[in-house]
Amino acid sequence: MESGAYGASLAGGAFDLASFVKLPQTVVRLLAWLCAIVVFATITAEGYTNESSSGQTTCIFNGSDGACSYANAIGVIAFLACVFFLMLDAYFPQISNAKDRRNIVIADLAFSILWTLLWFVCFCLLANQWSHTKTDNIPADAGRAVVTFSFFSVVCFALLIVFAWRRYQQGVASLDSNYTDPSQDHSTPYPSAFPASEGYQQSPFSNAPQRPAEGVYQPPNY
Repeated sequence: MESGAYGASLAGGAFDLASFVKLPQTVVRLLAWLCAIVVFATITAEGYTNESSSGQTTCIFNGSDGACSYANAIGVIAFLACVFFLMLDAYFPQISNAKDRRNIVIADLAFSILWTLLWFVCFCLLANQWSHTKTDNIPADAGRAVVTFSFFSVVCFALLIVFAWRRYQQGVASLDSNYTDPSQDHSTPYPSAFPASEGYQQSPFSNAPQRPAEGVYQPPNY
C-alpha cells in the first residue's frame, strides 16, 4: 500500500488524535453532527405545541406534522451517520487494502450527496411552512433555529462532498501512477529468459590434442 492512497497515510502508523481533530474534513463533519443534534433535539423538545381546545399536539411549522417528522428523521439519521463516518475516518489510515479504502470513500461521497439534497428539501419545506406560521403562541426562537441549522446542514454536507471527491481523486491518481498492468504496457519489452551474449567465448573443452608440458613425466601408453 503506497503512502497517501485516498488521502491517508501509510497503513500501520500510530493514531494522532490532535492531528485528526484538526483535519478540515473532521471539523466539517463535527459541525454537521452538531447541526443535526440541534435540528432533531429542538423539534423533539419544542417542535410541538398543545392545542387548548382539543388537547392534541401540533407542529409549530404551520401545524404540518409531516414537516416536523421529516426534519426529525433527517436529523437523527444524519447524526448517526456522522458518528459512523467519524469512526471510519479515524480507522481509515489503518486500512491497508486499496479496495476497502475506495469503497469507504465512495460510500462517504454517495451519502454526502444524498443528504445534501435531503437537507436542502428539508430547509425549503421548513422555510415555506414557517413563512405561513403565526408566531403568537409558539416558540418562535425554536422554529428559527431549526430553519437556520437546516441551512447550515446543507452547507456542511456540500463541503463533505468536496472533501470526499478530493480523496477519491487522490486515490485514483496514486494508483494510476504507482501501478501498471504488464499486459497493457506495450512500451516495455518482456525480459528474455536467456540474456544475450556479449561476445563469443571459447569453450573450456577442446578436441585438439594438448602438448605435454616439458619436464612433466607422462606414463607410457600400452
